[in-house]
Amino acid sequence: MRSVLVILFCLVGSVAASAAEPCPGNPDALGTSRVLAINPAAFARIGSMQYTKTLPLEDHEVVITFDDGPIPPNTNAVLDALASECVKATYFLVGDMARAYPSLVRRIYNAGHTVGTHSQNHPLAFQRLSAAKAEYQVKTGIESVDAALGDPKAISPFFRIPGLNRTNAIESYLASKSLVTWSADVVADDWKRIGAREIVRRAMRRLEEKGRGILLLHDIRPATALAVPVLLKELKQHGYRVVHVVATGEHPESVPELLGTAEYNKESSPRVTKANGSREKPAKVALRHRVTNDATTKRRRPAVAGLHESGFSTNGFGHIGFGNNGFGNNADHWKQHQPKSFGTPRGAATSF
Repeated sequence: MRSVLVILFCLVGSVAASAAEPCPGNPDALGTSRVLAINPAAFARIGSMQYTKTLPLEDHEVVITFDDGPIPPNTNAVLDALASECVKATYFLVGDMARAYPSLVRRIYNAGHTVGTHSQNHPLAFQRLSAAKAEYQVKTGIESVDAALGDPKAISPFFRIPGLNRTNAIESYLASKSLVTWSADVVADDWKRIGAREIVRRAMRRLEEKGRGILLLHDIRPATALAVPVLLKELKQHGYRVVHVVATGEHPESVPELLGTAEYNKESSPRVTKANGSREKPAKVALRHRVTNDATTKRRRPAVAGLHESGFSTNGFGHIGFGNNGFGNNADHWKQHQPKSFGTPRGAATSF
C-alpha cells in the first residue's frame, strides 16, 4: 500500500525494497523492481547533471521521469505503455496543464505514479525571473496541481526547475519549502525534432555510459509517446531495473476519478503517420509557455498552438523551451552565464 511504503525513516533516504510483482497479462514485463522513499531533508537537490548528489541507485537501475504534461492524447499513450509493463514513473506537471486536464492528473496518480510539479506555466528563462515571480511560479504551480488532484496529501514535494535554469536563490527558496529539487542524470533529447527510434537510441546509449540514473523525458511529445513502449523493452533486454521514487509521509491510495471527461478517455495513441521511429514532424500540440504575465493570478487554460519549423533557440542544454522562441537546441553545451540579480549560478542554465 502506498501509505505504508512511504512511512519510513525521517532523517535519511531509505529504501523500501520489494520483489517485482507479477504484471497482469504480461509475464515478461519490465516491472518496477523496488520503491525508493526519500526524505526532503536528506535529498534537497538530486541529479548529477547539475549537482554532486543524486539518488542512491545500484548498477543498471533507472528512475523514469516525465516533464511538462499532461496533455491528451500523448500522456494517455505514455500511461498505457507504462501500465502494460507495470512500470511506475515520476511526473513533473505544469500548473496550467493540470488546471486544463485535471482528470488526466488524477489518472496519473491513480495509476500509482508519483506527482511532482514544474512551475505554473514553464517560463523559458526561469533564472531571469525576479524572486517574487519565481516564487509565484512555484507556489501557484503546486496549488494548481493540488486542485487537480483534489487532495493535498497526494502531491509529492518534488520540483523540477523549468529548463533546469537554477540559481542559488531559487534553490534556497525550494529548500525553505522542503521541496526536493530534481535535476537529472540522463536526457534523451526528446524535445528536439527527432523520431522515436532516435530517442530510444540516445536514452540507451547514455544510460549505458553511466550505468544507472534519473532519465528525463516529456510525455507531451508524440515522438516520446511512440518511443516509450520500445524504450521499456530495450531497458528489459539490457538488464535495467526500474526504481519508483516516492516521498516519505502518508499519501492517499487514490483520489476520486473524474470520469466522462474528454481527456480521460481520449484515444491513447498519438496521431502520427509513421510509428516506426523515423523522423516525425514537430508536435501539432504543445504549450506556449509565457514569460510575461507571470505575476497574474487569473486562471486560464494553457494556450495550445502548432509548433513551427523555425523558432529554435540555442539556450544552454536546449531542452524544450516553449514560447516565442519555440524549442531550444544545442543540448551538449552546459555553461551559460546567468544574471547576477537572482543568485550566483552553480551549474548550468538550460532551456528545458
